[in-house]
Amino acid sequence: YRSTDDAVAVARLRAAGAVIFGKTNTPRLAQDVQTFNPIYGTTNNPWNDKHTSGGSSGGAAAGLASGFTPLELGSDLAGSIRTPSSWCGVYGHKTSYRLIPMRGHIPGPPGTRGEPDLCVAGPMARHPADLALALDILAGPDAIDASVWQARLPAPKPTTLADYKVAVLFDHAFCPISKAVKTLLEDAVEAVRRAGADVTKIEDLPGGFEKSYETYDRLLNGLVGASIPDKIYNKAKRGAKFMGLMGKTDMGTMGGFAERATTSHRDWAKADEARHKLRQQWHSLFADYDVLLMPSVCVPAIPHNQDGTVLSRKIDVDGTAHGYTNLFRWIAPATVAGLPATSAPVGLTDDGLPVGLQIVADYGQDLTTIAFAQHLAAAGVEAPACPYASRDVAAG
Repeated sequence: YRSTDDAVAVARLRAAGAVIFGKTNTPRLAQDVQTFNPIYGTTNNPWNDKHTSGGSSGGAAAGLASGFTPLELGSDLAGSIRTPSSWCGVYGHKTSYRLIPMRGHIPGPPGTRGEPDLCVAGPMARHPADLALALDILAGPDAIDASVWQARLPAPKPTTLADYKVAVLFDHAFCPISKAVKTLLEDAVEAVRRAGADVTKIEDLPGGFEKSYETYDRLLNGLVGASIPDKIYNKAKRGAKFMGLMGKTDMGTMGGFAERATTSHRDWAKADEARHKLRQQWHSLFADYDVLLMPSVCVPAIPHNQDGTVLSRKIDVDGTAHGYTNLFRWIAPATVAGLPATSAPVGLTDDGLPVGLQIVADYGQDLTTIAFAQHLAAAGVEAPACPYASRDVAAG
């Protein structure tokens, strides 16, 4: 398939003078945290080619880190901007929901006109200032909505790092993070404290981390179910009924996926209402804080693992096996609430792999999270330039 038209976001970049010289690699249908497919192969991490670049915008992140391009455009439904940005040591911004039109994004299939639930487009770059530059070009309604509303993002209220009121959550039993990740995140927070910011550790996320993820999981799989061909959907529906009788519909299982992918509109509407309640709870949190700091991902970039499926693979967190879907958990809260979230590199582990800090703010405060990332970089909290940028790295 070769499109005859640019997606809205691409057209805006082109109209602003961007030179678009190619497309980078993604996993099949953008449905993995690693980037590989049978046509273009595997995208390696520029910091260590035995490890993945992340996904689904893994080619974009690898291209940035390896010096292939200064700016990229990604999309984020399950961390597809934030995860590869974290694992490749670059900056990635998940925008506020519906800030950038998604028309022309694949998936869904060519010709799709509706805005996908949860999913957003956003910029990726080697410097946070370039995120703001790109966002100024990309933000705004699609033509069909432009007569009713325009996007005017508020300027960040804090003007220096010392002005920020910062909430922090790194520890939670629902998704343990590795010691290597936690050490670098805590070092970053200490730098924020030294700069004079008001920093407070919180015990849980608005509405509860686990409850928030459950809502996200139901909405996410409902969205995936809408794109399944009828024959497969009907099989999933029968499978969901059988697994329900067996009591095997937990999150992260095939039975759970089948049940959520074939959910009734009634159950979807209940999940949607839960989402809106979460949004209000997040809004209340940000009455007291400018940003919330969380991990972007629970571990640094994982070694290539293309066996099995997203639901069957495991990851290692300090010697303990966890489900592969734990890689989605820290990105889910901002996604389900439609909030802006910037992943900013904060350093390298002892093994030389980058780690990203996730900066979340209230709806529409995209420039606040990006500005915070800029303040961090100015304070010296960033990853160094990739030493392998001159090597022949598969960026897609």
